[in-house]
Amino acid sequence: MNLQGHSVPLSTLVNLIPVLATVVTTILSIILARANLRYAHAADRTVELAHEQFEREWAPELHIRLERAGATDAKIIVTNLAKTSVLLQIVQFRNIAGPLPLEKQQLNDPLIGGTAWTSHLGDRLLNLTGKEFAGPIAASVSFYAAGRLYRTDWFRFKVEVRSGQFVKIEPVTLPARRVQVLEPHKIRRFRKPLVTDVAQELVGATKKHE
Repeated sequence: MNLQGHSVPLSTLVNLIPVLATVVTTILSIILARANLRYAHAADRTVELAHEQFEREWAPELHIRLERAGATDAKIIVTNLAKTSVLLQIVQFRNIAGPLPLEKQQLNDPLIGGTAWTSHLGDRLLNLTGKEFAGPIAASVSFYAAGRLYRTDWFRFKVEVRSGQFVKIEPVTLPARRVQVLEPHKIRRFRKPLVTDVAQELVGATKKHE
């Protein structure tokens, strides 16, 4: 066979066919590998977003509010902001500025997602504050969700008591501590948990002692 005046043996052309086929196969393999890699990243991101959405919708999240219900009475309102139901166990109050011990109320009340639980606790708060008080009071709730024991963060309130009567109870507004997500696939690393898994803390403490 003649190519531009040069004679090329037919056997040489036959031997070049597998080489060309190998080159084409390698190029196609690289293209497919890059496409699969992009697809894997997209699928991983989709799973991550779905998991984050699931956590936001079903992770336990309670909101606590204290209100003045009268001159000598106050009430606590616990709202279940999540979809999952919980079982309230303990309501705790703490005088942040004073040496008085915790004031606790034992419970065993279910709280369905999207509903609120209310209780009057004027006497308990007065036991914690006394007849004259002006300062912060913190409240926290322990509860069961999906078979595990959790505890909310401490919600703070500014309470003022004069002559054994509640003058005002106001929530303490704190700035939201938001962070910028630097690693999209590791979002959970920067998220502050809304509740504390008490069972996990006990297991960790036991392992340290061992």
